[in-house]
Amino acid sequence: MLTNQSYFQKVSRIALGTFLMTAGISHLTFARKEFRAQVPNWVPLKKDDTVVFSGLAEISLGAALIFTNEKHRETVGQIAAGFFTSVFPGNITQYVEKRDAFGLDTNAKRFARLFFQPVLIAWALASTKDNKSK
Repeated sequence: MLTNQSYFQKVSRIALGTFLMTAGISHLTFARKEFRAQVPNWVPLKKDDTVVFSGLAEISLGAALIFTNEKHRETVGQIAAGFFTSVFPGNITQYVEKRDAFGLDTNAKRFARLFFQPVLIAWALASTKDNKSK
């Protein structure tokens, strides 16, 4: 079967999907308290509810990245990029309010973490991009 994705893109997309599903499961189980540290106080839901809902979203997005057919793959990547953008305020909150979580226990570590979010956004877009000429 011909595909409009390179082998590297496919491996990258599956790796990102696996990462998201693992992160989502951790939201619901062993890292729940850690994720609450990233929820800004202005979010109108209980912190724990926000963590659960975002975990379910991550599991769903991860599965979609892995299993969605080629026709909808680029759209799923754009949705994943949007999700990574929407949770970025949590990373900013963790830095600004000096909240310790995930070993990010210094300002330098929390600041460095901010630069990973654009990488996730780019990863979602690049790993799902349709390479056929339009």
